[in-house]
Amino acid sequence: MKSKIILAGGAGFLGRMLQKHFAAKGWEVVVLSRRLVGADGAVRFVRWDGEQIGEWSRELEGALALVNLAGRSVNCRYNARNRRLIMDSRLNSTRVLGEAIAHCERPPKVWLNSSTATIYEHSVDESMGEWNGRIGASEEAKDAFSVEVAMAWEKSFAECNTPRTRKVALRTAMVLGVDAGGVYRVLRRLTRLGLGGAMGDGRQYVSWIHADDFCRAIDWLITERETCGVVNLAAPDPLPNRKMMSTLRWVLGVPFGLPAAKWMLEIGAFLMRTETELIIKSRRVVPRRLEQEGFRFRHRHFVEAVRALEQELADDVNQLRLETEVVA
Repeated sequence: MKSKIILAGGAGFLGRMLQKHFAAKGWEVVVLSRRLVGADGAVRFVRWDGEQIGEWSRELEGALALVNLAGRSVNCRYNARNRRLIMDSRLNSTRVLGEAIAHCERPPKVWLNSSTATIYEHSVDESMGEWNGRIGASEEAKDAFSVEVAMAWEKSFAECNTPRTRKVALRTAMVLGVDAGGVYRVLRRLTRLGLGGAMGDGRQYVSWIHADDFCRAIDWLITERETCGVVNLAAPDPLPNRKMMSTLRWVLGVPFGLPAAKWMLEIGAFLMRTETELIIKSRRVVPRRLEQEGFRFRHRHFVEAVRALEQELADDVNQLRLETEVVA
Protein backbone atom coordinates (compact mmCIF):
# COMPACT_ATOMS: atom_id res chain seq x y z
CA MET A 1 0.00 0.00 0.00
CA LYS A 2 1.33 3.42 -0.97
CA SER A 3 2.24 5.97 1.66
CA LYS A 4 -0.09 8.94 1.44
CA ILE A 5 0.83 12.57 2.04
CA ILE A 6 -1.55 15.54 2.16
CA LEU A 7 -0.23 18.94 1.09
CA ALA A 8 -2.64 21.61 2.33
CA GLY A 9 -2.23 24.80 0.32
CA GLY A 10 0.23 22.81 -1.76
CA ALA A 11 -0.25 24.39 -5.19
CA GLY A 12 2.40 27.09 -4.75
CA PHE A 13 6.20 27.18 -5.06
CA LEU A 14 6.98 24.99 -2.04
CA GLY A 15 4.05 22.68 -2.67
CA ARG A 16 5.11 21.99 -6.26
CA MET A 17 8.57 20.96 -5.10
CA LEU A 18 7.14 18.59 -2.49
CA GLN A 19 4.71 17.18 -5.05
CA LYS A 20 7.59 16.19 -7.31
CA HIS A 21 9.70 14.86 -4.46
CA PHE A 22 7.09 12.54 -2.99
CA ALA A 23 5.58 11.53 -6.33
CA ALA A 24 9.06 10.42 -7.41
CA LYS A 25 9.14 8.16 -4.33
CA GLY A 26 5.91 6.52 -5.43
CA TRP A 27 3.74 8.08 -2.71
CA GLU A 28 0.12 9.04 -3.18
CA VAL A 29 0.12 12.85 -3.11
CA VAL A 30 -3.08 14.79 -2.40
CA VAL A 31 -3.06 18.58 -2.70
CA LEU A 32 -5.74 20.58 -0.90
CA SER A 33 -6.18 23.74 -2.92
CA ARG A 34 -8.62 26.47 -3.84
CA ARG A 35 -7.51 25.91 -7.44
CA LEU A 36 -8.18 22.50 -8.99
CA VAL A 37 -5.24 21.90 -11.32
CA GLY A 38 -6.07 18.31 -12.18
CA ALA A 39 -4.26 15.02 -11.72
CA ASP A 40 -1.21 13.44 -13.33
CA GLY A 41 -1.43 9.99 -11.80
CA ALA A 42 0.64 10.42 -8.65
CA VAL A 43 -0.74 13.85 -7.68
CA ARG A 44 -4.42 14.49 -7.06
CA PHE A 45 -6.04 17.88 -6.32
CA VAL A 46 -8.99 18.25 -3.94
CA ARG A 47 -10.83 21.52 -3.40
CA TRP A 48 -10.86 23.18 0.02
CA ASP A 49 -11.35 26.74 1.26
CA GLY A 50 -8.97 26.59 4.21
CA GLU A 51 -11.73 27.64 6.59
CA GLN A 52 -14.49 25.02 6.85
CA ILE A 53 -14.52 21.25 7.19
CA GLY A 54 -15.81 19.64 4.01
CA GLU A 55 -15.46 16.55 1.84
CA TRP A 56 -11.70 17.20 1.71
CA SER A 57 -11.36 16.10 5.35
CA ARG A 58 -11.92 12.46 4.32
CA GLU A 59 -8.54 12.53 2.60
CA LEU A 60 -6.83 12.73 5.99
CA GLU A 61 -8.02 9.24 6.98
CA GLY A 62 -5.09 6.85 7.01
CA ALA A 63 -2.59 9.37 5.66
CA LEU A 64 0.99 9.02 6.82
CA ALA A 65 1.62 12.77 6.84
CA LEU A 66 -0.02 16.17 6.52
CA VAL A 67 2.05 19.20 5.56
CA ASN A 68 0.27 22.54 5.87
CA LEU A 69 1.70 25.21 3.55
CA ALA A 70 -1.40 27.41 3.42
CA GLY A 71 -1.12 31.15 3.86
CA ARG A 72 -1.44 34.31 1.82
CA SER A 73 1.90 35.51 0.42
CA VAL A 74 3.73 38.11 2.54
CA ASN A 75 5.15 39.66 -0.64
CA CYS A 76 2.71 42.56 -0.54
CA ARG A 77 2.13 45.91 1.16
CA TYR A 78 1.02 45.50 4.75
CA ASN A 79 -2.15 47.55 4.54
CA ALA A 80 -5.13 46.68 6.73
CA ARG A 81 -6.74 44.34 4.21
CA ASN A 82 -3.55 42.40 3.46
CA ARG A 83 -2.69 42.13 7.15
CA ARG A 84 -6.06 40.56 7.82
CA LEU A 85 -5.68 38.13 4.90
CA ILE A 86 -2.15 37.14 5.94
CA MET A 87 -3.19 36.47 9.52
CA ASP A 88 -6.56 34.83 8.85
CA SER A 89 -5.27 32.53 6.09
CA ARG A 90 -2.70 31.04 8.47
CA LEU A 91 -4.81 30.78 11.60
CA ASN A 92 -7.97 29.53 9.87
CA SER A 93 -6.23 26.81 7.87
CA THR A 94 -4.35 25.58 10.95
CA ARG A 95 -7.51 25.58 13.08
CA VAL A 96 -9.66 23.70 10.56
CA LEU A 97 -6.97 21.09 9.91
CA GLY A 98 -6.76 20.50 13.65
CA GLU A 99 -10.53 20.07 13.82
CA ALA A 100 -10.48 17.65 10.88
CA ILE A 101 -7.72 15.54 12.44
CA ALA A 102 -9.59 15.41 15.73
CA HIS A 103 -12.56 13.83 13.91
CA CYS A 104 -10.48 11.19 12.10
CA GLU A 105 -10.76 7.53 13.02
CA ARG A 106 -7.27 7.00 11.55
CA PRO A 107 -5.60 10.40 11.77
CA PRO A 108 -2.31 11.26 10.03
CA LYS A 109 0.69 10.00 11.96
CA VAL A 110 2.51 13.33 11.65
CA TRP A 111 1.45 16.92 10.97
CA LEU A 112 4.07 19.39 9.82
CA ASN A 113 2.78 22.97 9.94
CA SER A 114 4.51 25.91 8.33
CA SER A 115 5.94 28.69 10.42
CA THR A 116 8.74 31.13 9.61
CA ALA A 117 12.32 31.89 10.58
CA THR A 118 11.22 35.53 10.79
CA ILE A 119 9.91 34.77 14.28
CA TYR A 120 13.44 35.29 15.67
CA GLU A 121 14.89 38.65 16.61
CA HIS A 122 16.78 40.79 14.11
CA SER A 123 20.36 39.67 14.80
CA VAL A 124 23.74 40.35 13.20
CA ASP A 125 26.07 39.10 15.92
CA GLU A 126 24.31 36.02 17.28
CA SER A 127 22.98 32.85 15.64
CA MET A 128 19.44 31.78 16.49
CA GLY A 129 18.81 28.09 17.15
CA GLU A 130 15.63 26.47 18.38
CA TRP A 131 16.65 26.56 22.05
CA ASN A 132 18.67 29.78 22.32
CA GLY A 133 16.87 31.87 19.70
CA ARG A 134 15.14 34.99 21.00
CA ILE A 135 11.68 35.74 19.68
CA GLY A 136 10.64 39.35 19.21
CA ALA A 137 10.43 42.37 16.94
CA SER A 138 12.77 45.34 16.54
CA GLU A 139 12.28 48.91 15.37
CA GLU A 140 15.26 48.61 13.02
CA ALA A 141 13.81 45.65 11.13
CA LYS A 142 10.22 46.94 11.03
CA ASP A 143 9.07 43.39 11.66
CA ALA A 144 6.45 43.76 14.41
CA PHE A 145 3.58 42.52 12.26
CA SER A 146 5.51 39.53 10.90
CA VAL A 147 6.57 38.41 14.37
CA GLU A 148 2.99 38.84 15.61
CA VAL A 149 1.74 36.60 12.80
CA ALA A 150 4.40 33.95 13.45
CA MET A 151 3.66 33.81 17.17
CA ALA A 152 -0.11 33.59 16.63
CA TRP A 153 0.40 30.91 13.97
CA GLU A 154 2.48 28.68 16.24
CA LYS A 155 0.10 29.26 19.16
CA SER A 156 -2.86 28.16 17.02
CA PHE A 157 -0.96 25.04 15.98
CA ALA A 158 0.05 24.18 19.56
CA GLU A 159 -3.55 24.54 20.76
CA CYS A 160 -4.91 21.98 18.27
CA ASN A 161 -5.87 18.89 20.26
CA THR A 162 -4.51 16.01 18.16
CA PRO A 163 -2.99 13.54 20.68
CA ARG A 164 -2.59 10.71 18.16
CA THR A 165 -0.72 12.87 15.65
CA ARG A 166 2.89 13.99 16.10
CA LYS A 167 3.29 17.72 15.41
CA VAL A 168 6.23 19.74 14.09
CA ALA A 169 6.32 23.51 13.50
CA LEU A 170 8.60 24.37 10.57
CA ARG A 171 10.46 27.66 11.02
CA THR A 172 11.47 27.87 7.38
CA ALA A 173 14.08 30.21 5.92
CA MET A 174 14.23 31.45 2.31
CA VAL A 175 14.01 28.42 0.01
CA LEU A 176 16.22 28.54 -3.10
CA GLY A 177 14.89 26.65 -6.10
CA VAL A 178 14.77 27.15 -9.87
CA ASP A 179 11.01 26.78 -10.26
CA ALA A 180 8.91 29.82 -11.13
CA GLY A 181 7.65 31.79 -8.17
CA GLY A 182 10.78 31.42 -6.07
CA VAL A 183 13.13 34.14 -4.86
CA TYR A 184 16.20 32.69 -6.59
CA ARG A 185 15.02 33.69 -10.07
CA VAL A 186 14.43 37.24 -8.80
CA LEU A 187 17.92 37.51 -7.28
CA ARG A 188 19.46 35.99 -10.39
CA ARG A 189 17.70 38.44 -12.70
CA LEU A 190 18.73 41.45 -10.60
CA THR A 191 22.33 40.25 -10.59
CA ARG A 192 22.47 39.71 -14.35
CA LEU A 193 21.04 43.20 -14.87
CA GLY A 194 23.89 44.70 -12.84
CA LEU A 195 21.72 45.39 -9.80
CA GLY A 196 23.25 42.71 -7.61
CA GLY A 197 25.05 44.92 -5.11
CA ALA A 198 24.61 45.08 -1.35
CA MET A 199 21.13 45.96 -0.15
CA GLY A 200 21.05 48.59 2.59
CA ASP A 201 24.27 48.37 4.59
CA GLY A 202 24.68 44.72 3.52
CA ARG A 203 25.38 43.57 7.09
CA GLN A 204 22.01 41.90 7.60
CA TYR A 205 22.20 38.10 7.58
CA VAL A 206 20.25 35.96 5.14
CA SER A 207 19.10 32.50 6.16
CA TRP A 208 18.36 30.15 3.28
CA ILE A 209 17.96 26.49 2.34
CA HIS A 210 18.37 24.77 -1.01
CA ALA A 211 15.11 23.33 -2.37
CA ASP A 212 16.56 19.82 -2.43
CA ASP A 213 17.49 19.99 1.26
CA PHE A 214 14.09 21.50 2.06
CA CYS A 215 12.30 18.50 0.52
CA ARG A 216 14.74 16.02 2.03
CA ALA A 217 14.34 17.54 5.50
CA ILE A 218 10.54 17.30 5.25
CA ASP A 219 10.87 13.68 4.16
CA TRP A 220 13.35 12.95 6.98
CA LEU A 221 11.10 14.49 9.64
CA ILE A 222 8.23 12.31 8.41
CA THR A 223 9.99 8.99 7.92
CA GLU A 224 13.24 8.92 9.89
CA ARG A 225 12.57 10.67 13.20
CA GLU A 226 9.98 11.07 15.94
CA THR A 227 10.81 14.76 16.34
CA CYS A 228 8.14 17.01 17.85
CA GLY A 229 7.98 20.75 18.42
CA VAL A 230 9.90 23.47 16.62
CA VAL A 231 12.46 22.81 13.88
CA ASN A 232 14.49 25.39 11.95
CA LEU A 233 14.56 24.60 8.21
CA ALA A 234 17.66 26.54 7.22
CA ALA A 235 21.14 25.72 5.91
CA PRO A 236 23.96 25.78 8.50
CA ASP A 237 25.67 28.72 6.79
CA PRO A 238 23.64 31.97 6.88
CA LEU A 239 25.65 34.85 5.44
CA PRO A 240 25.53 38.65 5.25
CA ASN A 241 23.59 40.15 2.36
CA ARG A 242 26.78 41.78 1.01
CA LYS A 243 28.51 38.39 0.86
CA MET A 244 25.45 36.71 -0.63
CA MET A 245 25.25 39.20 -3.49
CA SER A 246 28.99 39.11 -4.20
CA THR A 247 28.82 35.30 -4.34
CA LEU A 248 25.95 35.45 -6.81
CA ARG A 249 27.92 37.86 -9.00
CA TRP A 250 30.99 35.62 -8.89
CA VAL A 251 29.15 32.42 -9.83
CA LEU A 252 27.14 34.18 -12.57
CA GLY A 253 30.20 35.94 -13.96
CA VAL A 254 28.85 39.45 -13.44
CA PRO A 255 31.73 41.87 -12.69
CA PHE A 256 29.79 44.51 -10.80
CA GLY A 257 26.54 45.15 -9.00
CA LEU A 258 25.03 48.50 -8.12
CA PRO A 259 24.28 48.76 -4.39
CA ALA A 260 20.89 49.92 -3.13
CA ALA A 261 20.79 52.34 -0.19
CA LYS A 262 18.01 51.94 2.34
CA TRP A 263 16.06 54.90 0.94
CA MET A 264 16.25 53.31 -2.51
CA LEU A 265 14.87 50.07 -1.09
CA GLU A 266 11.95 51.96 0.44
CA ILE A 267 11.06 53.47 -2.94
CA GLY A 268 11.53 50.17 -4.75
CA ALA A 269 9.39 48.29 -2.24
CA PHE A 270 6.61 50.85 -2.59
CA LEU A 271 6.68 50.61 -6.41
CA MET A 272 6.77 46.79 -6.30
CA ARG A 273 3.96 46.68 -3.72
CA THR A 274 6.03 44.88 -1.09
CA GLU A 275 7.81 45.67 2.20
CA THR A 276 11.48 46.44 2.94
CA GLU A 277 11.38 44.16 5.99
CA LEU A 278 11.78 41.20 3.63
CA ILE A 279 15.22 42.60 2.72
CA ILE A 280 16.56 44.57 5.68
CA LYS A 281 15.77 42.19 8.56
CA SER A 282 18.79 40.17 9.67
CA ARG A 283 17.84 36.50 9.96
CA ARG A 284 20.80 34.57 11.35
CA VAL A 285 19.00 31.28 11.85
CA VAL A 286 20.75 27.90 12.17
CA PRO A 287 19.37 24.30 12.09
CA ARG A 288 20.61 23.03 15.44
CA ARG A 289 17.96 20.33 15.86
CA LEU A 290 18.32 18.93 12.35
CA GLU A 291 22.09 18.63 12.70
CA GLN A 292 22.09 17.31 16.26
CA GLU A 293 19.50 14.67 15.36
CA GLY A 294 21.45 13.44 12.35
CA PHE A 295 20.17 15.17 9.19
CA ARG A 296 22.89 15.59 6.55
CA PHE A 297 22.74 18.62 4.28
CA ARG A 298 23.79 18.29 0.66
CA HIS A 299 24.16 22.05 0.28
CA ARG A 300 25.72 23.51 3.42
CA HIS A 301 27.26 26.62 1.87
CA PHE A 302 25.67 29.29 -0.30
CA VAL A 303 28.25 29.09 -3.10
CA GLU A 304 27.64 25.34 -3.43
CA ALA A 305 23.88 25.89 -3.54
CA VAL A 306 24.14 28.53 -6.27
CA ARG A 307 26.40 26.35 -8.39
CA ALA A 308 23.93 23.48 -8.07
CA LEU A 309 21.01 25.72 -9.04
CA GLU A 310 22.88 27.06 -12.08
CA GLN A 311 23.71 23.50 -13.17
CA GLU A 312 20.04 22.60 -12.86
CA LEU A 313 19.06 25.56 -15.02
CA ALA A 314 21.69 24.63 -17.60
CA ASP A 315 20.45 21.04 -17.68
CA ASP A 316 16.89 22.28 -18.22
CA VAL A 317 18.03 24.44 -21.15
CA ASN A 318 19.96 21.55 -22.72
CA GLN A 319 16.98 19.22 -22.31
CA LEU A 320 14.68 21.77 -23.97
CA ARG A 321 17.15 22.16 -26.82
CA LEU A 322 17.28 18.41 -27.37
CA GLU A 323 13.49 18.14 -27.34
CA THR A 324 13.22 21.00 -29.84
CA GLU A 325 15.73 19.35 -32.16
CA VAL A 326 13.83 16.05 -32.03
CA VAL A 327 10.55 17.76 -32.93
CA ALA A 328 12.22 19.69 -35.76
